[in-house]
Amino acid sequence: MAEREKKTLRAIQEKASRGEKLSMLALYDYPLALLAEESGVDLLLVGDSVAMNVYGGDDTLGADMEMLIRHTQAVRRGAPGTYLIGDMPYMSYQPSIETAIRNAGRFLAEGRADAIKIEGGRNVLDIIEALVKAGVPVMSHLGYLPQSTPKIGRGIVQGREAQTACELVEEAKQLERAGIAMLVLECVPPPVSEAIVARVGIPVIGIGSGPACHGQVLVVHDILGLYPRMTPKFVRKFADLKDPITRAIGDYVQAVGAGTYPAPEQCYGMKPGESEAFHRLLEERKI
Repeated sequence: MAEREKKTLRAIQEKASRGEKLSMLALYDYPLALLAEESGVDLLLVGDSVAMNVYGGDDTLGADMEMLIRHTQAVRRGAPGTYLIGDMPYMSYQPSIETAIRNAGRFLAEGRADAIKIEGGRNVLDIIEALVKAGVPVMSHLGYLPQSTPKIGRGIVQGREAQTACELVEEAKQLERAGIAMLVLECVPPPVSEAIVARVGIPVIGIGSGPACHGQVLVVHDILGLYPRMTPKFVRKFADLKDPITRAIGDYVQAVGAGTYPAPEQCYGMKPGESEAFHRLLEERKI
């Protein structure tokens, strides 16, 4: 397969401006990144949800920079031509602007990401402005914020009331003025997403936020039916691989137990005549 031409931010923005929908996946490893690029996905996110989907954590807070950098490197190797975003994990940007710039720089320099994603609105405007000034492309994240919303007791769906919905629209406009390149809206009612899309000039990617967004993002484990704990309402399983994979592993276990694997076709032969010579030597040397 020919190597894919490198996807640029300009190409992403132009596709959105033409009214063409953007596809984005969150994933964490080389094999799936390879398949995603071959399938033509527009953007890939190495999300802090790796803490749950790969490491079995209860939430995203277990992700750290070392974990995210390793997985970003793996995904970049699998998808060299796809626009790649690294997710700033909890406490990788909150302590200070200096911390945020240093960690964002690691995603670009070590992980070879094209941009970073950061949660929050007006509370992180100063950090976003500093990142943009430092030359870091930023994707913002509004609505449900996995790193902070659960800790302050807010529900999953954000913007259900007129006042909070207006605040989301205002924050989206503030973030655009701060220089962000793209915006993720998570678990926001469609009328609010529509209002934001109509009022900003950057690509808006939805997750559980309706069809008005310029694109959609889902976790690859969710669309393949591979995350066992839950399936959010907004997820559509485009394949359910749990049972086929379980059956395949079960068949392997059975074949090993029955002695039918490995079969001759899975074994390596010696050079002609060497097997006989090998056995003669064993006898001669009394090994």
